[in-house]
Amino acid sequence: MRILIATDAWHPQVNGVVRTLTKMAEAAAVIGVDIQFLTPQSFRTISLPSYADIQLALPWPGKVARMIEEAQPDYVHIATEGPIGILVRRYCLKNKVPFTTSFHTRFPEYVSARFPIPESWIWAALRYFHGSSDAVMAATPALADELRGRGFSNVVLWSRGVDADLFRPRDFDLALPRPVFLSVGRVAVEKNLEAFLELDLPGTKVVVGDGPARVELERKFPDAVFLGTMQGERLAETYSAADVFVFPSKTDTFGLVLLEALASGVPVAALPVPGPLDVIGDAPVGALNNDLRAACFAALDIPRDACREFAASRSWGACAQAFIENVTRERPPQVKRRWRRRLARRLRLTSDTVPTT
Repeated sequence: MRILIATDAWHPQVNGVVRTLTKMAEAAAVIGVDIQFLTPQSFRTISLPSYADIQLALPWPGKVARMIEEAQPDYVHIATEGPIGILVRRYCLKNKVPFTTSFHTRFPEYVSARFPIPESWIWAALRYFHGSSDAVMAATPALADELRGRGFSNVVLWSRGVDADLFRPRDFDLALPRPVFLSVGRVAVEKNLEAFLELDLPGTKVVVGDGPARVELERKFPDAVFLGTMQGERLAETYSAADVFVFPSKTDTFGLVLLEALASGVPVAALPVPGPLDVIGDAPVGALNNDLRAACFAALDIPRDACREFAASRSWGACAQAFIENVTRERPPQVKRRWRRRLARRLRLTSDTVPTT
C-alpha cells in the first residue's frame, strides 16, 4: 500500500507536525506501508510574513499534478491547509480522487494574535477546506468534539506517540541552579511563553526552541536561559535534566512535547486547557492549574517514575496504525476503480500496473 501525504510543514522546520509525520511514516514502514511526501522541498519558497524561520512553498498546479501521478498512490492525505495542501485538494476534487485531511494547528487563534482578522472568518475557511475530506483527523477527543461543534463533518481520532527509547530518564545536568523549569517549543506569541517567564519561581527557567519572539523575550527576561533549537540526543538530555516541564500554551491541539517530557521522567505543569487535559487528564503525572505558578510547585512533588510509565505506553506504532485505518476507511468500490483507471490513462500505463490495495 502506498499513501501520499501533502504537507506545507517539513524539514528543516522543528515542530509537532513535522515530528508527527516523520515518526509516523517510520512506524508505518515497519508494517509494510509505504508513505511518500509532497513537501516544500520540491518548490521555490519564501519566508512566511511575521515568521521568517518558516518557508512557504510556491507550488504550481502542473507540477503538483505530475508529482501526484508519478507517486501512484493508493490513498492521498492532506496534512496542512497551506499552498501545497490547497493545490492537492484542488487536484483531488477536479479528478474525483478521494482524500483525507488532518487538523493540526489552531490557525484562527494564531492569525488573530498577529493580524486584525476575525477568528470566525478563519474558521469558515477551514470548514470549507476540510468539508470535502472523507475523514478529518483530530489528535484528541476534545479537539474532535470542538470541530464537530464548529460544523466539521467526518471527524475521526488520530492520536500521537513518543519515542520512549530516545526520550528517557538520563543522568544529565545542565549545571544551572535548581530546580530547573523547562519549556520546549516554538518561541512565538501564540505559545504564551511570557506567562511562564514572568512567574516568580526558584532555580532557573530554561527555554528550548526558536522563533520570532525570542529576541524580545530574551531582552525582557534576562534571567531566563534560552538554549535555541535542539533535536535528537541533545534535546533528550536537556529534557531529562529538568525538574518540571512547563507548558503555558492555550492553543496547542495536542503538544507532543508533553509526552517527550513525561517519557524523560519529567512531570508537567500546565493550564487546564485542551491539549494538557487530553494528554494528561487526571493521571498523577502533571499539575493542571489556572495558577501556573502553583502548578509548577505542585509538579515538583510528582514521582518521576510515574511520568515515565505513563508515557512509555504511547507508541508511534499505535499512531501509525490509527492513521492507516483512517486513511483506508471503506469507500465505494467504484470510487477506487475510477481513480485507478484515471491514473492509468494519465500515466499511459496498462491497468494491471496501477497499484491495488
